[in-house]
Amino acid sequence: MGLFELLRALSFLNSTVFTFLLFFWLAPGYEGATEVFGWCHGCLWIVLSLLSIVAVRRRVIPFWLAVVVAVIGGVGPYAGSIGFVIETRRRHARRAVV
Repeated sequence: MGLFELLRALSFLNSTVFTFLLFFWLAPGYEGATEVFGWCHGCLWIVLSLLSIVAVRRRVIPFWLAVVVAVIGGVGPYAGSIGFVIETRRRHARRAVV
């Protein structure tokens, strides 16, 4: 698995964790689950941000995608997942042309 694929998988995992976080945050009586999913989301976001910096320096992902993951991803990780979908489609389109 390459760095791009790892980042994409972690981004989708973070979006899933964030969905559970929102669910348990809105549901009454799930403070423990909210805390666990909140920590998971926060730690995943930090890992994604650091790996995104490495990926940009290695020219694995474009700068705009790293910004979306690192800046917007803390409060809305769905943007990062959408960014990876867009970049994956761009890469497939470039391969089809060549």
